[in-house]
Amino acid sequence: MTDALLAGELPLPPRPDYLRHGSTISSWLATTDHKRIAILYAITITFFFFMGGAAITAVRLELFQPNGWLLTSDTYNKLFSFHGIIMVWFFLVPSIPNTFGNFLLPLMIGAPDVAFPRLNLFSWYLTVAAGAFTVYALVAGGVDTGWTFYTPYSSMFSNTHVFAAAAGVFVVGFASIATGVNFIATTHMLRAPGMTWFRLPLFVWAIYATSLIMVLATPVLAISLLLVIAERVLGLPIFDPARGGDPILFQHLFWFYSHPAVYIMVLPAMGVVSEIIPCFARRRIFGYDFMVYAMLAIAGVGFFVWGHHMFVSGQSALASLVFSFLSFIIAVPSAIKVFNWTASLYRGQISFESPMLYALGFVGLFTTGGLSGLFLASIPVDIHVTDTYFVVAHFHYIMVGGSVSAFFAGLHFWWPKVTGKLYPESWAKFAAILMYAGFNMTFLPQFFAGYLGMPRRYHTYPAEFQIYNVMSSAGAAVLAMAYLLPLGYLTWSLFYGGKAAKNPWGATGLEWATGSPPPPKNFDRQPRVDRGPYDYHAEGMSAGTDPPEMQNARETR
Repeated sequence: MTDALLAGELPLPPRPDYLRHGSTISSWLATTDHKRIAILYAITITFFFFMGGAAITAVRLELFQPNGWLLTSDTYNKLFSFHGIIMVWFFLVPSIPNTFGNFLLPLMIGAPDVAFPRLNLFSWYLTVAAGAFTVYALVAGGVDTGWTFYTPYSSMFSNTHVFAAAAGVFVVGFASIATGVNFIATTHMLRAPGMTWFRLPLFVWAIYATSLIMVLATPVLAISLLLVIAERVLGLPIFDPARGGDPILFQHLFWFYSHPAVYIMVLPAMGVVSEIIPCFARRRIFGYDFMVYAMLAIAGVGFFVWGHHMFVSGQSALASLVFSFLSFIIAVPSAIKVFNWTASLYRGQISFESPMLYALGFVGLFTTGGLSGLFLASIPVDIHVTDTYFVVAHFHYIMVGGSVSAFFAGLHFWWPKVTGKLYPESWAKFAAILMYAGFNMTFLPQFFAGYLGMPRRYHTYPAEFQIYNVMSSAGAAVLAMAYLLPLGYLTWSLFYGGKAAKNPWGATGLEWATGSPPPPKNFDRQPRVDRGPYDYHAEGMSAGTDPPEMQNARETR
């Protein structure tokens, strides 16, 4: 048999991919393969996503009636607090960096793995441990401080499980730092020959900029929560004004991290969309250099705008004016990206496959959220709508409408690469359209309710706001269906989906140059790079011409 194989008389046995390279539970829990760790993260954040979704489902049901009919005020406070804590730190922050970033970063730069594989696995275990602390807080009775843990209520007065919830966020912060260090080192040290900085895909630039924020900003969050725990447990007078403490100090520390954290959630989403739009428009990305500089500008300027969350907190008029100005400034690089995506579509032969529909949904929702952010950057308007549903709607248009739409766009785009399977395209298109419609049904009414004066975090409200809450809750039901549909048909595809080609979309990145699914070490031989990304105008192929693999994939679908 061996002699026949060497003589070429028999076909070679199939090459094992990363999914079949050890199938025991221990082989997964002890893996250092970045692709498997990405799958572990995906399973973990999916669990937390549905936990946070269940909490907000009860909140939306409660808001059907203006006088409250389902929950007590204490339970309502605990549910929206749990929803915020879980969704921000255990879904939105790790969603794209820790799943797609882990899976794709080495593939996109031609590396066999990340720089520190064991640290990569350790960061996942930290995330699980942190989640256990937070889930314990829920099971033991909940936490009612909101996701912001504002002092002095969190440190002195709340009788809920603030310690466990804050400890969970504290621990998951170390997982973010470890991931950021790993990605920075990987990008610097493991690029393939010829992969210069300005040949990097924009998704890699997005993950790199995000990692810088993780490493620089997350320690500030960690020390902020540690101070809350110290005052609560040890009685140190850090935020207690009666003993010389300053409760506003916590807001400065918290938002110094939490506004850059917005870009931890959004920059990777921008990177995903920057990969998908050129592919399905069959055009190079417009203004690649400006897209790179815009990402780095967002990461840098994001550290200087935290004060716009504190216009009503007593800071000086001069400080508010400076933060307002900087908040308008940071809109410029974000606008550059939207304009460049739009220009990339111009004269393209656009194919409305499901990843493209999700990506276009991101552009629409992110633009709406960004424009509403300009209102909040204006001091007089911000004072009027502070702590109203206007802020809730703005936040969700950016974080959920934007980041989650991009997450689903990336999930559908790279699903054939990750699993080697094809999903039913018609169902995927339906889910993408349903998500866009359901999201707007849910959160657009909240802009009107907030502008008219409905405060957030109240489970009772004046009857004149009921119509907006009924519309919002009905939209949430549609949105929940749009989130559940992919869970169904993607699971179905694992068992019954057709086999995916190596490059079913006709894309240009290095990740499409290896198998679907990839082998354990990603490539059979070291790739070399001799051109920039998004080369959709190859010699002999006009813009808009589909390569044979994409034509065959469409016929299969």
